[in-house]
Amino acid sequence: MSTAGAVEAFDAVDLIRTKRDKGELTTAEIDWLVDAYTRGYVGDEQMSAMTMAIFLNGMTRREIKDLTLAMIASGERMDFSGLGKPTADKHSTGGVGDKITLPLMPLVAAFGVAVPQLSGRGLGHTGGTLDKLESIPGWRANLSNEEMFAQLRDEGGVICAAGSGLAPADGKLYALRDITGTVEAIPLIASSIMSKKIAEGTGALVLDVKFGSGAFLKDIEKSRELARTMVELGRDAGVATSALLTDMNVPLGLAIGNANEVRESVEVLAGGGPADIVELTVALAREMLTLAGRPDADVEAALKDGRAMDKWRATVRAQGGDPDAPLPVAHETHTVVAESDGVLVEQQALPFGIAAWRLGAGRARKQDPVQHAAGIDLHAKPGDEVRAGQPLFTLSADEPARFERAMEALDGAYRIAPPGTPFERTPLVAERIG
Repeated sequence: MSTAGAVEAFDAVDLIRTKRDKGELTTAEIDWLVDAYTRGYVGDEQMSAMTMAIFLNGMTRREIKDLTLAMIASGERMDFSGLGKPTADKHSTGGVGDKITLPLMPLVAAFGVAVPQLSGRGLGHTGGTLDKLESIPGWRANLSNEEMFAQLRDEGGVICAAGSGLAPADGKLYALRDITGTVEAIPLIASSIMSKKIAEGTGALVLDVKFGSGAFLKDIEKSRELARTMVELGRDAGVATSALLTDMNVPLGLAIGNANEVRESVEVLAGGGPADIVELTVALAREMLTLAGRPDADVEAALKDGRAMDKWRATVRAQGGDPDAPLPVAHETHTVVAESDGVLVEQQALPFGIAAWRLGAGRARKQDPVQHAAGIDLHAKPGDEVRAGQPLFTLSADEPARFERAMEALDGAYRIAPPGTPFERTPLVAERIG
């Protein structure tokens, strides 16, 4: 005897039509849609139509909040209240040379604030934090919830892969957006990021929202809108949230890749490193510590006196890594030199990110491996005076055949102006929201 299936509360086609015609979905409709998609009742083709309708027509503030809460409800929520110390996390919308999580986690953890940094892998031209850390021999990204809690309790910080139990609806939706041209929809970006971060259970959250050539959103107005939306979503959910709008027109630091970005992060933790990496690490650490109730923390001192470095070494060891092991080095290099004397006035982030990706530092598909030694090391930054024959940057790869396509990506990506040309550096942190 067959039994009829449960009667569904709504029809996906009706909801798609509503959004297609610029209408508003109710809370109940959004709850049903996310649940029905997560359990497979609503198919990918219907959700594709919905994401395109949202991309074209947007969502109201209330709809975005409902979408975020429905995605959180699709899975588990973590709870760090048993740690007995405040928690703070940071999320970056991604960029070229953005390795800030690596020095930031141990720096904040050095002040008794637990940092549960659930991170991702790279896709396309933006590098993934987990890919970078896997350059360290023995280091592992996948921890059980029990291991993660134990490390937060004992060491105060962790960088690991998010478990599949957090906002599973987002996992399905994220993959769909990637192949349907709807990645840039602000309601979908905001709900995707914030559903995972709120479900993660952190008490404070600082968002590093990028704008410019190497950013996910090129336009500062769009980035500002995204930052405001996410700050409001965080606060609605009881998470102390703020955002910094930061410039991603130029690569961050001097290293773009995986192993070389780990090297640069360790330099910062040793009290050195490029000025822009130090500036952004310090700015984000101050935000996180202020939101977590430690506004007087002297973050520069913790970089200089070795406290942050000690925390880095302890957390790397806790995840099976050897902080003293040599990092992988590429078999082949190709150095590009300045053709004339002058001032380097342009160094576009996006082409350098694409070039590093073509060298093997990134992946075109989720299942592709990355080459940890591949990447680019910059020897000059915009505003620097250079002499003819002076190295500008070095490409590294395991197969020399990759250099040609990487160089094609860099055609027109940098420019040297005549000696004495005035150059004005734009601020790295454009504004604070929150």
